[in-house]
Amino acid sequence: MARLSNPLAFTPLPVIIVTSITYLALFAALLFVHLTVPPAPSSPPHGVNLTAAWDDLLHITGQFHPYNSRANDDVRKYLLYRVKGILHSNGVEHEMEHGEASYSNNPHWNTANLSPVLVIDDTVSNVTFSETAANASVYFEGTNIIIVIRGSEEDTSPETNFPRVSGFGKNSSSSGGVLVNAHYDSVSTGFGATDDGVGVVTILQLLSYFTTQENWPKKSIVLLLNNGEEDYLNGARAFMRHPISQLPHTFLNLEGAGAGGRAAVFRSTDTEVTKYYQKASHPFGTVISSDGFKRRLIRSETDYIVFNGELGLRGLDVAFLEPRARYHTTEDSARETTLNSVWHMLSASLATVSGLASDTSSAFDGNGKTKDNGKVDAGKGTDAVWFDLFGKSFVTLRLHTMFALCVTLLVVTPIILIVLTVALAKSDKEYLFAGKQYIHSEDDDQAVQINGWRGVFRFPIAFIIATAAVIGLAFLVVRVNPYIVYSSPFAVWSMTLSAWFIVAWFILRGADAMRPSAFQRIYSLIWMFSGGFVILIAVTVGANHYKVAGGYFMVIYFAAIFIALLISYIELFFLPKKGAYVGQFAAYETSQPASDTASRPLTGTTGGQSDDRPVLDDDATETTSLLRGDRQSFRRYGGGRPSNVDGNDHEGRASAKDFGKPYAGEQGWSGKLPSSLWIIQFLLLAPIIIIVVGQIGLLATSALYQTPADGSSVLLVYLVIAALTALILAPLGPFLHRFTCQIPTFLFFVCVGTVIYNLTAFPFSRDHRLKVYFLQHVDCDTGMNTVSLVGLNSYVQKIITEIPSATGQFINCTKPNIQTRKELSQCAWKGLPALVVPKSAAPFSNRTYVDTWLDYSVTRVKDANEASIRVIGRNTRACRVFFDSPVTYLSVDGAASDSRFSTVGDNGSKEVRLWHREWSKPWDVHFKWEGEKNSIFTGRVVCLWSDANTGSIPALEELRHYMPVWSILTKLGDGLVEGAKGFSI
Repeated sequence: MARLSNPLAFTPLPVIIVTSITYLALFAALLFVHLTVPPAPSSPPHGVNLTAAWDDLLHITGQFHPYNSRANDDVRKYLLYRVKGILHSNGVEHEMEHGEASYSNNPHWNTANLSPVLVIDDTVSNVTFSETAANASVYFEGTNIIIVIRGSEEDTSPETNFPRVSGFGKNSSSSGGVLVNAHYDSVSTGFGATDDGVGVVTILQLLSYFTTQENWPKKSIVLLLNNGEEDYLNGARAFMRHPISQLPHTFLNLEGAGAGGRAAVFRSTDTEVTKYYQKASHPFGTVISSDGFKRRLIRSETDYIVFNGELGLRGLDVAFLEPRARYHTTEDSARETTLNSVWHMLSASLATVSGLASDTSSAFDGNGKTKDNGKVDAGKGTDAVWFDLFGKSFVTLRLHTMFALCVTLLVVTPIILIVLTVALAKSDKEYLFAGKQYIHSEDDDQAVQINGWRGVFRFPIAFIIATAAVIGLAFLVVRVNPYIVYSSPFAVWSMTLSAWFIVAWFILRGADAMRPSAFQRIYSLIWMFSGGFVILIAVTVGANHYKVAGGYFMVIYFAAIFIALLISYIELFFLPKKGAYVGQFAAYETSQPASDTASRPLTGTTGGQSDDRPVLDDDATETTSLLRGDRQSFRRYGGGRPSNVDGNDHEGRASAKDFGKPYAGEQGWSGKLPSSLWIIQFLLLAPIIIIVVGQIGLLATSALYQTPADGSSVLLVYLVIAALTALILAPLGPFLHRFTCQIPTFLFFVCVGTVIYNLTAFPFSRDHRLKVYFLQHVDCDTGMNTVSLVGLNSYVQKIITEIPSATGQFINCTKPNIQTRKELSQCAWKGLPALVVPKSAAPFSNRTYVDTWLDYSVTRVKDANEASIRVIGRNTRACRVFFDSPVTYLSVDGAASDSRFSTVGDNGSKEVRLWHREWSKPWDVHFKWEGEKNSIFTGRVVCLWSDANTGSIPALEELRHYMPVWSILTKLGDGLVEGAKGFSI
């Protein structure tokens, strides 16, 4: 009775209460952290004005402001006004450099008497580069705003020429600066609140903070408000053309891919940079997102790849991640975000930049090599592993350290278990995997059944079947209603968690009810250890050879399993010696008449049996029939003590007391196993795994669950959820057989309900709208006008049936000619005419309206495969020239030369994208091609219009007015409207 009355004993009620409360409490805590944003402080740090930040955000996001819009010019003017206002308010002397300044002769670059702050209104930088993946070239004129806060400990002597550099590609002789970047352009279909309005107002507040005297940085800080990120990261590449780009060694890029929530650090170049993010008050993110970007699970990019990959800087990418359905839509607005989100990004930026700007380590040692002093300089850092815990603390370590931990665990843990196994054997307590033991010798017919093997295969069978069931449900949902995860990710999680639980419980509990085993817990842990060992080998190889850091959670997972298993091994030392246990049967044998002992074998599991009852085979296997007789004897006489059939063997009963009383039906020798150590195992095993893997599950869901609208695999989302479900619930496996039917029954109904919902519910809603991509194409030669929607096929067609102008028309659906959207469908019809060029300005009355949208003239060099083309687009500053055959040489009048950029790719270019600062300004493009001389060369000229503020695109307005509430528009390309003309030379 003492054992059963123990409130922490390994019995059903304590197990159910402790495990249920632990899982529910940790799930609730993880969801709270993931779904809420820490409140903004009522008294922010001196130099920070959150009210002004919110006002700035409202002003910036009042209109769509892509690069190719006049609203973009208004935002730029406002930002220059705010920069000057902040500096004036802080009483900081500053100098303005305007576009007409000459870099080589600018006195701000070569005098020691520098103002503390330099504001660069860059209307000079331009860049020409090749987009190899798109087989295209780009000419872009930048309009960036750059603010340089000179560090208090920078060397400004004439010898160093701060911050001038003698040439591109070399680092400043100073200790380097910190670059903070955000782009102020939005997409043509979004107001840009989190992409990237919050990043922009964060930079304005960083300017205010670091230009207060008490917060002045030691190292120089370069604040970049770049224009043109949404159009192939053009603004960041234009920044590379400015000499000041050579000053920073590190960077912080601020971005957005959702609408509100927490800003996560989702990419980092190295450990030394990431450690400064640790000081954020509410850090958030995991290195797994970085691995996901490397493998293109997310089909978008940020300026991070320019600063790191092309400029060679070391830094961080911080962004809002969800909901992706609002990304690049009208719902990316100030209404959908909060001041708390602004503060979350701003506070993390303050901590990170303060740390980076206080690191004044020199870039190189005396031999010209990067110093390895743990500080951030201009060299190459170490690969990092990082993740947050409950949004309060942040773990950062080197990937090499993780690799060392992996190797240590792989080597040390088996050795420890082998040593313990040997110790158990030497102490004659090795019951694991024991079948039977003879009383005297193997020649003796009498053997005691130990039954140590019982239950050895239960956990892997349950784990495999439960995981297979969850994966089967994933395939079922993908086949019947694949996009339900888009709006109901938690319904999918509820389905997988409940399904895995009830299947695993049914198998483990059923097996235990038929043949109880005291070793079911330790065998489950042994299997978990073995599986974890194999996975950890893969993680180790990935970390060492492929620099994959996302396997860090398996290091923690495996370590927790090992500790729990170690406790189970320690429990075995409490067992009686096998010799002593078997010896009681020898004493019992000698006390019986010879006729009795010769006629029946001895068992170490059940109590005494009457002479007229058949003996049970307790050495049965997992395949033994469950319809065996006399099950009551297992539970009634679970102590396994030998007793005389007439009850007179007092010596035998006294001896049996030394072996304790086992749990009902379990092996007789298990009575001395500690009854409460299980709770230590569970609390060491489950919470760690739930926290680490649960956070990964939530972040992975946030990053992936709405990507199918972009054309990404929907099956991948369900398989990720299924795999993480198995990892999260596996720690319950060693304890599930103690659960009674109440909770599994409840979860069964949860599973049934969620399965029905996931198979039948409509997958989109007003709060989780399906994104579809808009484009209007006008053939300026024929006047043909086509409106296209790109998206998930059947749903795109449903949307089009709601559009008045498409009624009665033939809807042509094909695959889009865009590599990143190839899995989607493009459906087109004759739509409402665009009004992107004012009709009153048509220069020639004998020309049609659309014919006046763009002009070109082509001049070919005689007897050569060389030509020039002049392109003029009216009321636009973005045009393109497409070549039917690739060109091998390309130049644009006015383009700056830079050896770092190739103007055409290795296979030539079939397209050149042209961007001007000014409206309706012509481009002069020169190009060459290979082939037979004097052969005909063809192509087409396309100009873009992207301004959706003026009502000049009626087809877009019609769609917004009539499309279903469960859908929303985003842009397909750089322009909302494309006008095209063909040419032949």
